[in-house]
Amino acid sequence: LQKLREGNERFVKGPETSVTNFKPEYITALATHGQRPMAAILGCADSRAPIEIMFDVQPGDVFVLRNAGNTLSHAEGSVVGSLEYCVGPLGSKLILVLGHTKCGAMMGATQMMLNAQKSTEASDPAKQTTLEKLLEGLGSVAAQAQQELRPDASADDIAAHTVNVNVFSGMARLLSYSESIREKVKSGEVQLHGAVYDIVTGKVKFLGQHPLQAALVTDSKALGA
Repeated sequence: LQKLREGNERFVKGPETSVTNFKPEYITALATHGQRPMAAILGCADSRAPIEIMFDVQPGDVFVLRNAGNTLSHAEGSVVGSLEYCVGPLGSKLILVLGHTKCGAMMGATQMMLNAQKSTEASDPAKQTTLEKLLEGLGSVAAQAQQELRPDASADDIAAHTVNVNVFSGMARLLSYSESIREKVKSGEVQLHGAVYDIVTGKVKFLGQHPLQAALVTDSKALGA
């Protein structure tokens, strides 16, 4: 975690402080001896949030998974399975769930949630696109964000807060969906942290562990977000 903090500090300061210098022999070493990434990072697919660059790391340093909204709302098997592989055979000791400011998925989920509150008709799943289903799956996260803000909060305010709520939701859901990760976090073998990348400043705000982690690793049904 400290290496990621230091890498983001270098990124914010500018390219002159970067330590990234990927040499040809390093490529050969990775191909010959395999990978041992220090962390697994679940981030958003947004092109403005380049994970390896924001942490100033080299190939082989981090195991990166990305989708729209860095979401685990539907127990995405490819994401969960890949994270299990990273902290299992690859031996990574850290999982970081990484959101970012001005996230389009969070705004889309917020708008869909607000529209549903005003509508008297339920949406027809058969007519929904895959994207609409993904955003609808984030509805509970947006609703929680709305409840935590003042009653007159704007859609932009709700979407901005949803970014943080979604990070903690992803952490909770990961512990719920994966017994192997849950046991590794419970034993202390693996750390699970959240963070948010600011696409304007380039800074990563580290949010720490889930506040209900102790309960979540004991009871897989104790979703706290």
